[in-house]
Amino acid sequence: MSIPFTNPLPVPVLGFCAYSGTGKTTLLTQLIPELNRRGVKLAVIKHAHHNFDVDIPGKDSYEMRKAGARQMLVASHVRWALMTEDAVEGDPELPHLLSQIEADKVDMVLVEGFKKLELPKIELHRAAHGKPFIHTHDDNILAVACCDDTELPAEMTRLDLNNVAQIADFVQQYAANWQPKAVEMPIVPACELNADNTSSVAQGIGHILSCVSPLTDSETVSLDEMDNRVLAKDAISPVDVPQQTNSAMDGYAFALAAPNTEYKLVGEVLAGHGYAGTLQPGEVVRIMTGAPLPAGADTVQPRELATEAGDTVTFSGELEQGQHIRLAGEDIAKGATALATGTRLGAAEIGLLASLGTAQATVVRKPVIAVFSTGDEVSQPGEALAEHCIYDSNRYTIKSMARRLGCEVVDLGIIEDSDEALEAALTDASTKADVIISSGGVSVGNADFIKTVLARIGKINFWRINMRPGRPLAFGQIGDALFFGLPGNPVAVMVSFLQFVQPALRKLAGEAQWQNQFIPAITDVKLRSRTGRTEFLRGIYHMGADGQLHVVTTGAQGSGMLSSMVNGNCLIIVGEEADSVAPGERVFIQPFANLL
Repeated sequence: MSIPFTNPLPVPVLGFCAYSGTGKTTLLTQLIPELNRRGVKLAVIKHAHHNFDVDIPGKDSYEMRKAGARQMLVASHVRWALMTEDAVEGDPELPHLLSQIEADKVDMVLVEGFKKLELPKIELHRAAHGKPFIHTHDDNILAVACCDDTELPAEMTRLDLNNVAQIADFVQQYAANWQPKAVEMPIVPACELNADNTSSVAQGIGHILSCVSPLTDSETVSLDEMDNRVLAKDAISPVDVPQQTNSAMDGYAFALAAPNTEYKLVGEVLAGHGYAGTLQPGEVVRIMTGAPLPAGADTVQPRELATEAGDTVTFSGELEQGQHIRLAGEDIAKGATALATGTRLGAAEIGLLASLGTAQATVVRKPVIAVFSTGDEVSQPGEALAEHCIYDSNRYTIKSMARRLGCEVVDLGIIEDSDEALEAALTDASTKADVIISSGGVSVGNADFIKTVLARIGKINFWRINMRPGRPLAFGQIGDALFFGLPGNPVAVMVSFLQFVQPALRKLAGEAQWQNQFIPAITDVKLRSRTGRTEFLRGIYHMGADGQLHVVTTGAQGSGMLSSMVNGNCLIIVGEEADSVAPGERVFIQPFANLL
């Protein structure tokens, strides 16, 4: 049985596989120096099938490890070695082992063993041993290194087991042709829906977004009102940024085009002031950061590399014409687009507009979102909790997430379980809001009032989405308003909002970058899922010692456990094609960022 393998490194990994006694180690001890001679920097991983020890009994490191140190690092001026006690059932996970390699220091990794992995490999074979071929049931065999007596199919690449140079040529060619596997996003929107109302996350997102048209209404607001709004028109710069060629640091400005060993100090230029004359060759002015460069100057030398004695200045260190100067318009030229239509305005964008002298901007009007809860079992927070009831938390999480997307929220409260009350509330909301959002009561086959009313006054589809948490979802229109019916479990409603509602609201608001953002990370724990279903696990990501993002789960993943959202800072996405992800493998995460 083959075992799936994904290379987590930015360098090629090539395996060597054979039955015991064929000569894998012998070949590698000849191949490694040959590749080194050709300038190839190698890392090698060997799979040992038995208990082994790389330390010597009696040595300090051996005794400390046996005393209980889980990791023991021994170092000298020529090498260092890290020994880790990590007992596992079955074979070690190759992706985890590969993640220990310093990939920036090697050109490729050679792997001895792991013949069951779906890993690109060279098979070694000796006819005299009478062993069966591996390539007949492993499509990952690229070539067979064998003796003259071995018979191979014509289509299989044949290498001489005793010709190390030929094998080295093949390895080098493989490395030269190798390309990292194209990054596949965990969710790529697709509009086509399944006929049975059971759809993937990608199908649900794609269909929803195809129904969303950006708002066209706009308004002009001041700088203080721009936060989290979306530009409706390009912001054109009325000035050069910077407006004048100026000094990038405190120092001395002079003309290096006419070099001197010493310069005459003729003045000082402060920020907000200028130099009236033109610097002549051999003259220098003291200049502050941001001060305009005098005419005739072409270079600035930092103050710490200058010596001033009376009115004479000399320089130390290297000098390069044009250094430490910011040219007028090098950031943004006058008449250029400073910020494009569809840009969501945050602190940096507002600061940029202010730096251009812009006091007002045209922005898309805020989307209006109506939110309500239904059910006799739901109680208002702050009131006494009735028997067998729960407090309404979903309405508040939805309102908070919508406000953080710059929406104006209309709270319809808790609507009683009756056709009349529900129809009146929804009909009224559809005339006031761009989007209506509820939670609960949307399970396929559920007999809630909301389904009956929605079918009568709107165009609504009820779906089973192949995801966890958050299987039931309703989407459609009531009048001109979009309607989202989210699941009832607290975590499921937040996960569903992130996947389906968030991109829809961003697109509705006119934001150009409305797509959900996924970031690669390395999982430090095994993740379980089920093929055909997208799993959203609550996770905690951090920067590892290797400079890459690593992630672990928050622990128990129940869809009613809001603490998992509080303790986490991201969702870990396990795509529908996987039933598990091994430690050390790459996954994608969706940071909560500022939305939660």
